[in-house]
Amino acid sequence: MCILLFKFDPRPASKNAYRLILAANRDEFYHRPSKSAEFWDSSNEILSGLDMEEGKEGGTWLGISKKGALVTNFLTADVDSYSYLKKVSEEGHLYNGFNLLAADLNTTKGDVICYYGNKGEPEPVFLNAGIYGLSNCLLDTPWKKLQYGKQLFTEVVKRSEELTKEDLVKELLTVMNNQEPQLPDPAIEDQGKDYIRPILNKYAALCVRCPGYGTRTNTVVLIDSEGHVTFTERNMINADVNQWETSTYEFKLHS
Repeated sequence: MCILLFKFDPRPASKNAYRLILAANRDEFYHRPSKSAEFWDSSNEILSGLDMEEGKEGGTWLGISKKGALVTNFLTADVDSYSYLKKVSEEGHLYNGFNLLAADLNTTKGDVICYYGNKGEPEPVFLNAGIYGLSNCLLDTPWKKLQYGKQLFTEVVKRSEELTKEDLVKELLTVMNNQEPQLPDPAIEDQGKDYIRPILNKYAALCVRCPGYGTRTNTVVLIDSEGHVTFTERNMINADVNQWETSTYEFKLHS
C-alpha cells in the first residue's frame, strides 16, 4: 500500500513559498527488482525510479521531467496532463483499480494538476490549490492512516517557509517513516479482508514494516516559486530495512 501526500499552490504569495511539496512512500516486496531514481539517459530530461520486474521493465511509480511533467507514461508523452488522463480514462474500465496524478508545471497557462481514478468519476478532474492525500483508494478517501498522514504533513508544510530546504526534506522524511498504526479502521480492514487482518497493526501505519514487504522508498519533491526542483529519494538497499541510501537531484524547470 503506497501513500502520497502533496500541497499544490500554483500562485504562491511569497517568494519563499513552494508551488509543490510532495512526499511519497513506495510499498512493495523488498526483493522486487527496481532501479533507484536517476535520469533516464544522457539528455538528463526525465528523472524517476524504474520497475525491473520481468515483464514490467521500465514502469515507474513517480517521476518528473524538466519540462514540468510529473508521473508515469505521461513523462514521455507530448500532451498536456488533462488530455493524457482523458485518453487513459476512455480505457480505464479495462484495468484493475488504479490512480493517476499528472501535472503540468511551469507552463504558460500556469501550473495544473489533474487526477483520475478508474474506480471513481468517469473523467479526470482539475485540482484546486490545497493539500491532498492518496493511498490504496480514491483521492482523499478518509482512511485513518491517510488522515493522520495529512495532519502530520500539514503541520510541517505550515512551517515550510521558516525551514531551510534541507530541514524541510528531513522533516517530511520523518513524517513518511512514522510507524504508528491508526486503528481501528474498518475501511482498511474491509478492503484487505483476511489478507490484511494478520498484519493490520503494521499495514495501518504510514510506513509499513511487514516480513518481506513494506515501505522501501521515500520520495520528496519540492518545487519553489521560481521553478527550482529538489528531488530526494531514500531507498532501501539489499532488501534490508537497516540499510538505506539517500540521493538528491536539483535542477530548474524549463521555462
